[in-house]
Parts: sequence; C-alpha cells; structure tokens
Amino acid sequence: MAEHRVPAPVIPEGEKAKGPASYFPSIEKTYGRPIQEWLDLVADRLDSEPHMAVVAWLKDEHGLGHGHANAIVAYAKAILAK
Repeated sequence: MAEHRVPAPVIPEGEKAKGPASYFPSIEKTYGRPIQEWLDLVADRLDSEPHMAVVAWLKDEHGLGHGHANAIVAYAKAILAK
C-alpha cells in the first residue's frame, strides 16, 4: 500500500471522531468517495494554494458543501503542520 502524506484517521470502534474528522463519515456517505482520496487531493493543492482557495476548489469542482470542504482542508493542514 502506498504511503499517504495525510493519512485518514483511524477511529477506534466505539469512539467518536472529534474536530474536523467528525465530518468524515458524512463526507464519505454524501459524496461516495473514501476520505483518503479527498485528503490526497487536498494535500497536493495545499503545497501551492491557501486554505480558502482549496476550500473553494472542492466546492466549485467537486460540489462539496462549505463545512465538508473546510473540514477536509483543516484536517489536512493540521497533519501537514506536524
């Protein structure tokens, strides 16, 4: 398996995700793609674009709602900042 720059969180069974990751199950259900795909796309764009530009791209090009797009970008930025 390829290594991801921003790996999707692993939530232990019986626990609830917190922060931006709490949106991830809904994002997968609503848009039909695994969260890892979204994180991979966003991580690449964050190399050269600011947060809100990436949010706008997710909304305009992929039809994500603002909250979902912002959650993905915020999570990716936090992981990349470590």
